[in-house]
Amino acid sequence: MKLSHLNLCVNDVSEAIAFFQHVFDFQLFDQKGDFIAGMGDGHGFSLVLSKLRSDESVSYPTDFHLGFYVETMTEVDQFYQRLAEAGISADHEPKMIRGGYSLYFRALGGILFEVTCYHVKN
Repeated sequence: MKLSHLNLCVNDVSEAIAFFQHVFDFQLFDQKGDFIAGMGDGHGFSLVLSKLRSDESVSYPTDFHLGFYVETMTEVDQFYQRLAEAGISADHEPKMIRGGYSLYFRALGGILFEVTCYHVKN
């Protein structure tokens, strides 16, 4: 069994679309106004972005996060640079955490994101 899609509730669908396009290279494949959008990563994973209703507020738990794995430590470092160029600050520079070379940052109203390489050679 393979996880194939996730519905992420956000405050601003247009902001989230732009974020996932520019930061993670997702492609938009469907959008219904400012309420829902479907995006793909080009590797079989679909991300659905749903706007919260005006009477709702998102409050993800502190450790809830979306994780992205890359093949090399260099890719993590390049991603860190990409974030800096986009004006997005990370919690820290990439470093070894729990057996992986990792970077964490918050975006889209405080959602935690992780970019990690587990193919670290000592």
